[in-house]
Amino acid sequence: MLPSTLNRRLNRRSFLTTGLAAGLGSALALRAAAAKIDRSHISAISDEIAKSPAEAIAFAKRYGMQWLELRDVPGSKKSYHTLEPEDLLVARAEFKEAGIRISFLNTPLLKFGLPGTEPLRRTPEKPEAREKRIAKEQAQFDGRMEEFRKAIRCGHALDCTLLRVFSFSRVAEPQKLFQRVAEHIGEMAMLAEKEGVKLLIENEASQNVGTSAEAAQFVKLLPEKALAINWDSLNGAALGEKPYPDGYDVLPKHRILNVQIKGKTVLDYPDHLDWSAIFVQLQKDGYKGQLGLETHIFGEGQVACSHASMREIMRITETL
Repeated sequence: MLPSTLNRRLNRRSFLTTGLAAGLGSALALRAAAAKIDRSHISAISDEIAKSPAEAIAFAKRYGMQWLELRDVPGSKKSYHTLEPEDLLVARAEFKEAGIRISFLNTPLLKFGLPGTEPLRRTPEKPEAREKRIAKEQAQFDGRMEEFRKAIRCGHALDCTLLRVFSFSRVAEPQKLFQRVAEHIGEMAMLAEKEGVKLLIENEASQNVGTSAEAAQFVKLLPEKALAINWDSLNGAALGEKPYPDGYDVLPKHRILNVQIKGKTVLDYPDHLDWSAIFVQLQKDGYKGQLGLETHIFGEGQVACSHASMREIMRITETL
């Protein structure tokens, strides 16, 4: 099924069904509460700020945060979206008791090579390694909807309606794959509609949608109610894009539902960005979602860098 057909089918349907309204209503109401970006809009990816779920909650409480983003369970290599139902219930209870809500579920959906394509590589690939990779990618592709159902189950358990999706490993000419990628994401969007969740495409340099400009182009292939954007400001830099103002300026602002902030961009690193200016611009553009810290400074000092990054983010919010 071509993306244009998916567009017609998705547009014919009302995404404001009872199920979707129930799933998204509370989140949309919270986003509409205030345009000002203050600490109530700040989140963080839990596995980069702490070594355990309890420490992640303590981190959030220390800075007066109401939200966390989830990816892996802190201190493990297990993704939240793969947890068994009983483990999700435990996590739900822990977050609820602490007064923490989940703003975004960072799933790895479609973060692998699309079968039949050749991902860009920096080094040559040995024949046996290529054979194993192709087999693994085929298995991932075949199991993609089951993996998506696990993510939906996790979202339901944790009252999180926004789920990340990628766009398959980057090829030499990614735009030539956009329609095929949109077809697969459109299939997922139809299930998302029924289940009351929404997909957010992330611009990620290793993927076919790598820059903000590519994200802006790609989302035109699917209806607004089918797909939104998780803007990871720094990710396009690896592909030569200036994150701000260039990258931000080309994005359809009404389709940005989550923003991620790399620690390197708020601290004294070469990748530093003027987040005061970005916050002000987001406010002017009516952004009402969350902004999540993705520290991305690795090693023994990661948690310390997370604290330093969050202190700076909170300082910026207090100057607005």
